[in-house]
Amino acid sequence: MIAPVITVFAGGTSSEREVSLGSGRACALALARSFPTELVTIDSDALPPGLDRFRQVVFSMLHGTFGEDGGMQRLLEQAGVIFCGCDAAASRLAMDKARAKQVVAAAGVGVADGILFAASAKPSADEIIGRLGAEVVIKPNNQGSSVGLRLPADGRELSAALAEITAGLWLAERRVRGRELSVGVLGGRAMGVVEIQPHSGIYDYASKYTKGMTDYFAPAPLEAGVTGAVQAAAAAAFSACGCRDYARIDFILSSGNEPCFLELNPLPGMKETSLLPMSARCAGLDFVALVREMAKPALGRWQRRQASRLESSFENKDLGSPGKAVPVSPR
Repeated sequence: MIAPVITVFAGGTSSEREVSLGSGRACALALARSFPTELVTIDSDALPPGLDRFRQVVFSMLHGTFGEDGGMQRLLEQAGVIFCGCDAAASRLAMDKARAKQVVAAAGVGVADGILFAASAKPSADEIIGRLGAEVVIKPNNQGSSVGLRLPADGRELSAALAEITAGLWLAERRVRGRELSVGVLGGRAMGVVEIQPHSGIYDYASKYTKGMTDYFAPAPLEAGVTGAVQAAAAAAFSACGCRDYARIDFILSSGNEPCFLELNPLPGMKETSLLPMSARCAGLDFVALVREMAKPALGRWQRRQASRLESSFENKDLGSPGKAVPVSPR
């Protein structure tokens, strides 16, 4: 059977385009060590022209809106194109922070209390503080990379943060003080736990993508039992949200060593120094090995479909009378 070309998508139209371009380049170079690979830059919310579902498997590194929220995944599914990572339904759920929290909480994983609100119907600062306490986090309900994250220190700053919100759905959450952790999940199995220590105290967009602003510890210096609990919570969140192939799960570890779910990232950043590769290195996978393992399940889905098509073509073929020779191309 002829192997497909792995087509890496990068770029996109979201605020995370530059991050996506870096992830795409890194993954394409690593995948090319193992498979026929091409890199395609995406500049609109549409499939690129000439995509061949019988010849290509897509490895998308589109982060943020449309690329990560089920939009691109839905188009690929409609076109019958096999792709790596979560399907459209799981991607859509994961990027809806409020819904994802509900699903994860139902699976027994701890979450912070929160209030979902629209920009057109904002609660007052007093209402939020009355329900959640004085320390809260304000963030968009459907953005990644900590885009729009706000941590007001008091009621005055909370009122100012609310005044800046003009569109979209937002989430106010009770702030949980503790250690920030991230866990990569590959094929349903949680890998190493990474601890994140931003110098500013806030792991926002600048802390994520500005060199030297954050320290990372992989593996996180935790007791074995705590590490196991965090990994179990990550695997449970992955399963509850209907994920497949891979994802990254972020937590705050409370002072009582209880993991509190923050979010599930179905298409995390994938430079060699990103969190998912750090988690994988704790499990003995270097970057090239990681992206190879990330691609394998989709390649398996493609191969099974091709085998089914080949079998159907033989079943429908008129083989003539018994004893008639039928040429078969070698696989």
